[in-house]
Order: sequence, then C-alpha cells, then structure tokens
Amino acid sequence: MFRIGCHLSASGGFTAMGKTAAEIGADVFQFFTRNPRGGAAKAIDEKDVEAFLALSAEKGISTILAHAPYTLNACASAENTLNFARETMADDLARMEYIPGNLYNFHPGSHVGQGVERGIELIAETLNMTLRTDFHTTVLLETMAGKGSEVGGKFEEIREIIDRTELSHMLGVCLDTCHVYDAGYDIVNDLDGVLAEFDRVIGLNRLKAIHLNDSKNPFNSHKDRHEVIGGGSLGIEAITRVINHPALRELPFYLETPNELAGYAKEIETLKGLYIE
Repeated sequence: MFRIGCHLSASGGFTAMGKTAAEIGADVFQFFTRNPRGGAAKAIDEKDVEAFLALSAEKGISTILAHAPYTLNACASAENTLNFARETMADDLARMEYIPGNLYNFHPGSHVGQGVERGIELIAETLNMTLRTDFHTTVLLETMAGKGSEVGGKFEEIREIIDRTELSHMLGVCLDTCHVYDAGYDIVNDLDGVLAEFDRVIGLNRLKAIHLNDSKNPFNSHKDRHEVIGGGSLGIEAITRVINHPALRELPFYLETPNELAGYAKEIETLKGLYIE
C-alpha cells in the first residue's frame, strides 16, 4: 500500500490536520511540534486528540511524523542552545505519548566547529538523556546534505550515533531524497547501490520514513534546497524508481516540496498514479 502525504500546519490542531490530509488525498502527514524557529509548544487539547484518533481511523490516516524545530541542535557548542535542544526533545517526546506509536524526526545537528566526532558524542549524549523506556515513539535521525558543519551527511555518522545510544532500539532513520543526493549518494543513477550501502552501514531495518523531495542543486552539491517533484536534478523518473523500489515502497513518504496545499494535492495525485500496485 502506497502511503504518501506532506507537511501540514499544526496551528489548528490534530483534527484540522487530519481533515486537511483527507481533503488532499494524503494517507500520512508531517507537522512541526512547535514553531520551526523554536519557542513553546501549544498545550495539548485532549478532546482534539480524541477526535483526531477517531477521524484517522475513519479516513485511513496513519504514521504521523512529528518534526522537531530547526533550532533544536543536539550538538551545539553553546550551553543554552544545547539545553534548549534537550529540554525541547524531552518535552516533544512526552507530548507524543498522546498519539503513541508514531514517529519523531530531528536533524542530528551542527557541530559548529567542534568537529564531527564531538558532534556525534553530544548527539548521543542528548539521546541518552532524553529517551525513556516508557516512550512509545520511534525517534528518527534524518539524513542530511552535509552542508557546513552538519552531522549526518554520511551514513557512517548516523551509524555511530546509533551505536552510542543506550536505547538504540528506539531509533530509526528518515532518508531525505534531496539531502542524500546533495550529500553525494547517487540515487538517480545507482539507487540499488545507495540502498546496499545504507544496509551495509546502518541496516535497512532502521529505515522508517522517506522525505520525498526533488533538489534545486546538482549531485554532491551539499546545498540542501528542495524542489517540487520532477522540477529538479533528481527528476520524475528517479523519484518513480524510489517510490516503487522493493526496499522502500511500503514505507511512508512525506513531501517537503516548496508548495501550497493545492500543489501538494497535485503531487500526491501524480505520485499515486506512478506507484505500481
């Protein structure tokens, strides 16, 4: 079964997001846990959660992906920034217990001059301080484009974070098609080879979600600029191979393309037409 959705505004609550998802033909969706630039999260409305759970069951909406704010840097050098990351992640995961069994995604972070090894050490330390055995959410490390001092542009860096995390069974990976292509993994010309490398280094069993995006930039550019589906350097043929690949086709796909709702609805319709049942 093909599960495809997009990023939705969380301002109206879970039920509003569920209704919007159904209206545009989405089976899954992603949302920011709070303002993507940081700040406090809205209080959880338990009646809204109850209504959403009923709606999602009726409409067949599953696998909700919560995205941490961009300001969450789990390997920051500044103490206040690092503390914000740890407090925010802990709060987000506690709030996710209202909709248990779903996914929480975060950008591993930027080491800001401390070096990749120190960055990995701090990210693992953040996860070890935050994850709890009574949480029912899978936490995803997102593959990054490797721009600047980003950690996570190489599969080996993600593997090392996982290996240093005590409750590593709670971790998975979200593969971003724009990011990996920009990072130097050629999913256009060698998708099988990239997935074999992912399996060798991390393990395909860790792959839990796909951010499905085209790229404004060429291969190995380390730029990270998303483009609409079929409008960038990946192209529609490569994206069609991604959604139909035996190792990927059963995963949930989330669009983060530069679109309004009408654009997302059109992309979802197009991709459903390209998926081979």
